[in-house]
Amino acid sequence: MKLTLGAKLFLSYLAVLLVGVVVLAAAAQVSLPGAYGRHMGQMMEMMGQGAGRGPGSGALDAEFSNFRAGFFEALAWAALAALSVALVVSLFISRSLSAPIRAMTRASRRVAEGHYSERVPAGGRDELGQLAGSFNTMAEKLEQVETMRRRLIGDVAHELRTPLTAIKGSMEGLVDGILPATPDTFEQVAAEAERLNHLVDDLQELSRVESGAFTLDLGPVSLPELAETARKRLAAPYAAKGVSLTLDLPAALLPLRADTDRLLQVLTNLLNNALQYTPAGGSVTLSAEVRGREMLVRVSDTGIGIPPEHLPRIFDRFYRVDKSRSRQTGGGSGVGLTICKYLVEAHGGRIWAESPGEGQGSAFFFTIPLA
Repeated sequence: MKLTLGAKLFLSYLAVLLVGVVVLAAAAQVSLPGAYGRHMGQMMEMMGQGAGRGPGSGALDAEFSNFRAGFFEALAWAALAALSVALVVSLFISRSLSAPIRAMTRASRRVAEGHYSERVPAGGRDELGQLAGSFNTMAEKLEQVETMRRRLIGDVAHELRTPLTAIKGSMEGLVDGILPATPDTFEQVAAEAERLNHLVDDLQELSRVESGAFTLDLGPVSLPELAETARKRLAAPYAAKGVSLTLDLPAALLPLRADTDRLLQVLTNLLNNALQYTPAGGSVTLSAEVRGREMLVRVSDTGIGIPPEHLPRIFDRFYRVDKSRSRQTGGGSGVGLTICKYLVEAHGGRIWAESPGEGQGSAFFFTIPLA
């Protein structure tokens, strides 16, 4: 049999009440004869009739029986009154307790049906108020996850459509004879296919870092050596675009406690991002300094800059400050900075971006603990 909260509260009150009545009756049964005898003895002494005639002495047996019957009758009426009060109190308390619980039940069903905007009143500082607050926090997190999932699906579809459309258009042009079957045409198709393959690789890497499905091989890492490796890796694209890359690092830097490959990936992504948004003739600078028990690394550029309203979302997946310029410059897959964020945080560091404004360059900072 399913019991409501009110019924359970009433039964709990009733159980406590019955236990109290039974204990009181048992205690009275044991203590009443002696107490009554002492009381009557004192009364007899005061009346000058002598003491020693309590219950069981014959004359007072009838009076004691009547007294005991009256006591238990009063106890029965008191128990009945307490039972009535317990019923009223249990109904009042159950309604005050069940109202927020029923609200959370309805809201949880709505959330289970996909309505993640559902919330419940979170008043009070008691356990129910804390539960309501936790429920609202959970619903908010689920709503954010659902929003990110929908945006991810839309972003992935959009990113995949661009190279696929270019490949499809080129192939149709070749079939119809509109485009000549020259090496340039095939190179364009191959470039779009490579872009598509790069996007898939980035999505796979993003999936791993977001889910934490990777391990860090932590050990002492020399930042100058790692920065030099990243500079050599990007020397050709920097030279092709006419952007200078400068390493402004102190001669003696303490080693970092990091994963060499993952930290190199962070540096490469940040330097590549700076290259994409820095016009020809500009410059990119990689610098670092020790602050306490961590190292602060800075990648600054003289590029297009970032408006202040875009800074909070700069590390969101597929987020671009200027989509039209990104298309013109071929600006990556849009997940490089997101991967950097997860990798830096996995090392126990922080990452953020700063910029004076549009057209005034930008700087990306991240921290890594020292070895």
